[in-house]
Amino acid sequence: MGLSWQQGPLSAGAIGHFLTPEPLPERLLFAERLRRRMRVRFDGTWIADSENVVLLHEPGRYPVAYFPRAEVDEQALVGSGKVTHHKDLGATAWYAVRTGERTTERAAWEFTALPEHAAELQGRVAFAWRAMDAFYEEDDRILGHAADPYHRIDIRSTSRTLEVRLGDAVIARSEHPVVLFESGFAPRWYVPRSDIDETRLRPVDDETFCPYKGLCDYYDIGEARRAAWTYRDAYREVDRICDLVSFEPDKVEVYLDGTRLRLEPGQNVISHGVDRGLDVDEVKAG
Repeated sequence: MGLSWQQGPLSAGAIGHFLTPEPLPERLLFAERLRRRMRVRFDGTWIADSENVVLLHEPGRYPVAYFPRAEVDEQALVGSGKVTHHKDLGATAWYAVRTGERTTERAAWEFTALPEHAAELQGRVAFAWRAMDAFYEEDDRILGHAADPYHRIDIRSTSRTLEVRLGDAVIARSEHPVVLFESGFAPRWYVPRSDIDETRLRPVDDETFCPYKGLCDYYDIGEARRAAWTYRDAYREVDRICDLVSFEPDKVEVYLDGTRLRLEPGQNVISHGVDRGLDVDEVKAG
């Protein structure tokens, strides 16, 4: 997603390329000031609070926020003696995070031998998303990972005809679907429920969440598992897809103006790694 994830310009699977006479390095890292107040909560305590966060983008990873040491509760950081080596940024010292009776190992880290060109990260600490209770921008909780400022979603109406089939059965047919364009992803087509044979949709007792769109519900169709999904209560910014349904083109047949769609690079969602297993109740609580 965004700058360095999925098919973004700094990702390994970038869909485009830079127009330069010389080849670029295989890995490009990008750091920038976030220009948003960001806070971290652990065990009911604010352990970091800064308007001077630096966001680091690395290929194949969601962005990571780095806080100045001066704006982190030093009492919460406990040196572990563990040092690893980052392939681009050198020695990495790891910390446990402790408040009161609660301690979580390998919950924060700091680069301690940065090359000169990466001095912007000197004296900064990052926190493992899995290990913290919550991250906030101002007073709004951010779910899943640090928000990528280069991530964008555009939703467009279209008069093209979308048809979804499974064998001889027509699951959906719409002359007014909407298409969602999301940074780093191939287009996704959404259909109003009035254009769907909902008797074919079997709800799945499983949900996931997207930091940009909200809580996602899935459907099986016949023997095709998780072949469709919906955001029943999509975030306000993307409410045009609220309660519409989209279909996986590798699990059912999806036709656009008579041409069958195939799974494209950028449609398979890759697990983003640095996250913790939020449960549905916690996501709904925000």
